[in-house]
Amino acid sequence: MMDRKKRILEILREKNEVTAKELANVFKVSEMTIYRDIKQLEKTGEIIRKHGSILLNTKENKESKTVDTCPICEKAITRSHPYKIVIEDKKTLEACCEHCGFLLHKKYEDKEVSAITYDFITENPITAFNAYFVVASSAKPCCSPSVIPFSSKEDAEKFAKGFGGKVLNFFEAYNEIVNSTNRNIKSCCQPQTIKLSDLKKGE
Repeated sequence: MMDRKKRILEILREKNEVTAKELANVFKVSEMTIYRDIKQLEKTGEIIRKHGSILLNTKENKESKTVDTCPICEKAITRSHPYKIVIEDKKTLEACCEHCGFLLHKKYEDKEVSAITYDFITENPITAFNAYFVVASSAKPCCSPSVIPFSSKEDAEKFAKGFGGKVLNFFEAYNEIVNSTNRNIKSCCQPQTIKLSDLKKGE
């Protein structure tokens, strides 16, 4: 049987654009299995993802792509939708992944910020403070421990079941990454714009 990743590339050459759900139906496998293939194809530069669809990474796309570097780890930001924080509605900063995004929050914890991440499955934008994150799974698309965002807790739990890791809300995941284990952060009362330095420490 032809390797599934090779067949995905053939399908893209035929159809130009396809979704993970469509591929899952073609191969009779789960969407999570398809996303595992997609991540490998992304790493080799053969495909790109855009607004929930999968496309071939054409010469035109490669030539038009500008590469910025992450302000935390200094890796090239290659994701089409990187993690973004907006500081006091003025300055926008991007990180290569959610792991570095949380460390970026740490640098600006005394500022009011908003943050946008993108659902791992659909690539639709999510307010980061409302997202669920799988932290320290075996899937490591960028920096470790990996932090993978989902808009649905159910999807995050399904992913964790297959790849390990802990399903955490924003504040739990933030604490996990910056090792602030003494903080007691309750997300239910937090506004969409926050100062992390204002959060209570201790019990």
